[in-house]
Amino acid sequence: MKKEQLGQLIVASEDTLYHVAKTLLVSDADCADAIQEAIVKAFTKLHTLRQDSYAKTWLIRILINECYTFIRRAKRVASLEEWQCEEIAGEQADYSDLYEAVSRLPADTRICVTLYYLEGYSVKETAHILEITESAVKNRLARARKQMRDELEQ
Repeated sequence: MKKEQLGQLIVASEDTLYHVAKTLLVSDADCADAIQEAIVKAFTKLHTLRQDSYAKTWLIRILINECYTFIRRAKRVASLEEWQCEEIAGEQADYSDLYEAVSRLPADTRICVTLYYLEGYSVKETAHILEITESAVKNRLARARKQMRDELEQ
């Protein structure tokens, strides 16, 4: 893959990159930083891409790793109540109950839900991106559905 093709892929994947970053990071500024770092790494490590057909998956994996690195560096530890207050103060609080239920899921489950339901990846593709088994993806999705169903029924 050439750098021009990677640039076109990045532009075409703009929304996907944001959704994945937002799944793991709270603020839009953090998301933008993680996406920017992932793009820089993608260009510098372009030679490590084995198959062009997996370029988008490879790019998303770089972004996920960058988000985790960002979280480790920041060492942010906050309770759910603090996070909700910060989120409401910083942005409009007109999210649906479903969005709030998804945001309360653990990070590993939330990323599966985002990739599978929002981005439309298959179970196999999601497993490949997250470097876990297909059964682990299925279990996380089932757990997420059950937890959200329980929350939304209350």
